[in-house]
Amino acid sequence: MRRRRAPKRLILPDPKFNDLTVAKMINIIMERGKKSLAERILYGSFGIIKNKTGKEPLEIFKKAVDNARPLLETKSRRVGGATYQVPVSVKPDRGTGLALRWFKTFAHERKGKPMSEKLADEIINAFNKTGSSIKKREDVHKMAESNQAFAHYKW
Repeated sequence: MRRRRAPKRLILPDPKFNDLTVAKMINIIMERGKKSLAERILYGSFGIIKNKTGKEPLEIFKKAVDNARPLLETKSRRVGGATYQVPVSVKPDRGTGLALRWFKTFAHERKGKPMSEKLADEIINAFNKTGSSIKKREDVHKMAESNQAFAHYKW
């Protein structure tokens, strides 16, 4: 490590569900400081999830995040002029953050619908263990498995 570690920022739970994961998702969706718009998008997608599935949207969201959260990833390590992709386990906070970012990214890439609908579809797909974010998780795990030979470079 070159410098001191950055302090962990505490975020307040969201006003509607009083949940930290939902607040983190709102912050990830937010662009250019437009938090009320991000809240509208996420709460709108929760409404769509409730209509489509008939279940509690918060439970579906939590399960979708658990399904999309990676357990292993690779990090680059330079050893003697060569760069190796070394598999490392993912801390729970980072895993959740990655899953939420993937939801936003892959929902954004879908075309032809409002963002709240696209996000709702992505969350429902992750809940059902299908869709782009689950495929991304599988790709990350495959990459880590294929580079298992370099695991001894982990330090």
